[in-house]
Amino acid sequence: MSAASCLHTEDQFLCSICLGVFTDPVTLSCGHNFCKTCITNHWDVNVPYKCPNCQEFFYRRPELKVNTFISEMVAQFRQSAQHEASSSSSEQQVSKPGEVHCDICTGTKLKALKSCLVCLVSYCKTHLKPHLTTTGLKKHQLIDPVENLGGRMCEKHDKLLELFCKNDQMCVCVLCSVTDHKTHDVVPLREEYEGKKAELGKTEAEIQQMIQKRRLKLEEFKQSVELSRKNADREMAEGVQVFSALMETVKRRLNNLTDTIKEKQRETEEQAEGFIKELQQEISELEKRSSEVKKLSRSEDHLHLLKNFMALNAAPPTKNWTGVRVHPPSYEGTVVRAVKQLEETLSEQMKKLFEAELKRVQQYEVDLTLDPDTANPYLILSDDGKQVHCGDVRKNLPDNPERFDYCCNVLSKQSFSSGRFYFEVQVKGKTGWDLGVARESINRKGPITLSPQNGFWMIWSRNDSWYYALFVRRVRLSLQSGPEKVGVFVDYEEGLVSFYDVDTAALIYSFTGCNFTEKLYPLVRTFLNYGGTNSAALIISPVHKTEL
Repeated sequence: MSAASCLHTEDQFLCSICLGVFTDPVTLSCGHNFCKTCITNHWDVNVPYKCPNCQEFFYRRPELKVNTFISEMVAQFRQSAQHEASSSSSEQQVSKPGEVHCDICTGTKLKALKSCLVCLVSYCKTHLKPHLTTTGLKKHQLIDPVENLGGRMCEKHDKLLELFCKNDQMCVCVLCSVTDHKTHDVVPLREEYEGKKAELGKTEAEIQQMIQKRRLKLEEFKQSVELSRKNADREMAEGVQVFSALMETVKRRLNNLTDTIKEKQRETEEQAEGFIKELQQEISELEKRSSEVKKLSRSEDHLHLLKNFMALNAAPPTKNWTGVRVHPPSYEGTVVRAVKQLEETLSEQMKKLFEAELKRVQQYEVDLTLDPDTANPYLILSDDGKQVHCGDVRKNLPDNPERFDYCCNVLSKQSFSSGRFYFEVQVKGKTGWDLGVARESINRKGPITLSPQNGFWMIWSRNDSWYYALFVRRVRLSLQSGPEKVGVFVDYEEGLVSFYDVDTAALIYSFTGCNFTEKLYPLVRTFLNYGGTNSAALIISPVHKTEL
C-alpha cells in the first residue's frame, strides 16, 4: 500500500474512542471497529452495552475477537506511515534550543509546526497530518507551537482553561465557572481574546504614536544641535573677521602714530645735528685763532708782532646764535587724536554690526494685536488693535481679572512660552511711555512697580529721559537722542530681552540671564495726555527689514 493510499484512508484506521491508530482492532456486529482495550474499558464503565458510534443495543456483552484483516491493514499502514515519516524527517528542521519540539517524535526531535489545545500535544509536520485529514481531529483547535501545554489546564479540576473571569481577571475551566466563579462575569476565552486584542491594537497604535512623536522630537533636537553648530560657526567666523579687522585697524593706527612721532623726532634731530655741526666748525676756527693769538702775544719780536697784529686781531666770521633755538616737537594730543580716529573707525564698525544684528532679529517678527480685555479703562484702542492712546474719560468697563485698573497698561492678545520673537512700536511724539514684556502672573490691580522680580522687563521714557528697570530701582540710559521706533527682541530659552533704536540700528539695552517659566506677553503703557503734550498714540508697526 502506497503512502498516498494510506493517507487517503487514514481515518479508517483510527479508533473513535482513543482517536489513535487501532491496536488489536475488533469489529462489532454493527460493523464499527474499535481497539479491543478501548471498547472493553468502555463497556466496563457504561452499561447497557451499546456501540459508541451508532448506539446499537446489545442484550449481551458481545464476545470480542480481533479482526485479523484490519490488523494486517493497520500493520501495513503503520509501516507506510513510518517510512513516510522517516523520508520526510530529513526535510524538516531539527528542534533547536529554545524552540518547541514535537512531542510524538522519538529519537531526534523535530521542530513543532502546531500545538493542539485538545490533545495538549505539539506536532511536527508529519505527525500533524492526522489533524489535517481526519474528520474527528479536524475539529481540534490548533495554534502556533507553544511550550508547557499543561499550563493550559486548570490545576484544580484538570480541565482545559477555556473561559475567562472578568471579575478576577483570570482564565478558568468549565467547572470553575460553576463553582468558585459562579456569580462572576465569565466569558469564552475567544471573546475576551478579541476584546484584549483590540485593546492591544489600540495600545500599539498609541505606542507607535508616542514613538513617532519622540522620533520627531529626536529629529528636532538633532536639527537644533545642527542649527546651533551652524550659528556658532557663523558667529565665530564673523567674530574672527570683525576682530581681525579691528586688530588690523588698531595696528595700523598704532603704526601711524609711532611713524608720526618718529618723523617729528627725526626732523628735530636733523635740525639739531645741522646746528651742532656748524657750531663745532666755528669753535674749531675760533680755537685755531686763539692759539695763533696766544703765540703772537708771547713773541718779543717787535716788528713781527706789529706786522701780524692786524690780521689776528679781527675775529673770524661767525654766526649770531643768540636767537637760534632747537624747539622740541609738541606731542600733546597726538595720541588723543589717534585714539579719536580709531574710535570713529570702531563706531562705524559697531554701527555695521548693530545693523547686521538688527536684521537678524527682525527675522523673528510676530504679528501682534492689543487685547481690549486687559486695557485700562482710560485707554482707547484702534479697531485693528495696533494703536493705543489715553483718553480723558474713564470708560465704564467690567473689572475682569485680566484688566489693569490703575496703570494705563495693555497687553497683547498673543503670548509666548518658547522660542524667539520680535516686534516694533512707534513712540514718536510721546513724552511718556513704557515698553517691554511681562509674565502672565503679574499684578494688574493698583499701583505697579516695574522690575524683573515683579515680572516686568521694560524700558521707559519720561520727558526725554530714558530708563530701564533693575530690581527695585530705575537706571538711567545714556542716549544721545530719543528713539522714534523701538524694536523688542526676546529669546525665551536664552533668557534675553533686547531693545533697539530701529532708525539708528543701535542697541539701547539688554536684560540677560532672565529665568522665564511662564507665558510672556508684550506690554505697552501710555500716560495721560498732559494738555496734549502726550496725546500721540503708541503704534505696533510692521517690520521693515533693515538694509545693510
